[in-house]
Amino acid sequence: MTRLAVARAPADSGRLEDPNHPVYNKAEVAEYYAAVNYLTPCEQLLFDAYLRPGMAIVDLGVGGGRTTAHLSSIASRYVGVDYASEMIASCRKKFPQLEFDLANAADLSKLTSSTFDAVVMAFNAIDCVVPDESRFRTWQEIGRVLKPGGILIFSSHNPRSIWMRPSWNPKRVRGVAEKVVGSDSVLFRPVLLCLTVVRVILAGVQAVLRSFWRAARRLPTRTFWQGEGYWIDPAHGGLKIHSASPEKVAQELGAFNFRLLRVLGDDYPRISHRYVTDWYCYVFAKTGVAEDQ
Repeated sequence: MTRLAVARAPADSGRLEDPNHPVYNKAEVAEYYAAVNYLTPCEQLLFDAYLRPGMAIVDLGVGGGRTTAHLSSIASRYVGVDYASEMIASCRKKFPQLEFDLANAADLSKLTSSTFDAVVMAFNAIDCVVPDESRFRTWQEIGRVLKPGGILIFSSHNPRSIWMRPSWNPKRVRGVAEKVVGSDSVLFRPVLLCLTVVRVILAGVQAVLRSFWRAARRLPTRTFWQGEGYWIDPAHGGLKIHSASPEKVAQELGAFNFRLLRVLGDDYPRISHRYVTDWYCYVFAKTGVAEDQ
């Protein structure tokens, strides 16, 4: 993407048709996100490393308030923003003392220019900002509201993720063994070992089957081979999702005068792999004022 492409993003791009908005504005979807309240290990690490107490923070695409408790606890001013009224209503109910605005990420005109130290757009929210023109306008708006040197932290899907790691819950396996023979039984360890082996094999088979299914859907697409583009995510009945490789993300953000500071896979503390990592967390710093702002 070139600066010419950026400059041609229309001024009303925040109002372009978005097929995802009706999905996120459903009461049941808002209720689902309102019940989610964890931080991933990679989010926790990056928040601790780049967000300082006393910062003014915008939580963009706040959803059901998953990151609200943590970010508001360190912020001198916290503003949660979402374009789904059901999400904002849920956040205001959970956190009545905090500030939440109903606004499109591509139009943050309610927020004053150069007043925030950090913008966080977690849970791959940027991927749901479609079409491209709306995403470009979002980067422009984020750059506008950030102070010089301000921090942008966001996450985005990896378009080349096709292989899934086996996963299982060792605590659950241990719980089953305790129910079968009891933790004090001499048979406990043999039973636990057998159950663990069975669960590992099952997890491996599941991972292989899911990987082949994902590969069958993604390998034929231009998005996979070009490292950038769209696909349909089956979540919540179907979402149009944009994804881009770290190289493409860095190139795109560079056109809006953002400098890449760090990339961390969602599978942290494991080592990320371009064909395994589902999504990446990015940290950028605002380096200047874009030409068309």
